[in-house]
Amino acid sequence: MTKTATLRFAWHFGEMLVAMILGMVLLGPVWDALTSWLGLAALFARTDVAVMVMAADMTVAMTIWMRYRGHSWAPVAEMGAAMFVPFLLLLPPYWLGALSGEVVMIAGHVLMLPAMLAAMLWRKDEYTRGHKDHRSPPAVGRPS
Repeated sequence: MTKTATLRFAWHFGEMLVAMILGMVLLGPVWDALTSWLGLAALFARTDVAVMVMAADMTVAMTIWMRYRGHSWAPVAEMGAAMFVPFLLLLPPYWLGALSGEVVMIAGHVLMLPAMLAAMLWRKDEYTRGHKDHRSPPAVGRPS
């Protein structure tokens, strides 16, 4: 990869991290208030539920940002999978008592980073281009 392509790749990765963090920071309190109001706080405090809700929060924010930046649905779905797959792999050992909730929470977040990198490398061309290059060309007959 050229230096420019590498910088674009790193920039895309950084944008995804910021979106993930914003998703947790902005949507987490909404869930806390809602579950408290509905009397479901104990359910949402369970590790397995909490990590899946958190993955969803990150995915929602990342989806909004990626679509805003012009990415098509396929890379958005792949990046969403990168949020959930680490937890899905860690939950069976947790349910069997082999991992603590703390380990699931920390390891799941750590494993998201290589999962995101794998998704990005799968579509390296997507993430080494500028954002304006993600936008589809206008349909025939539609004004630009």
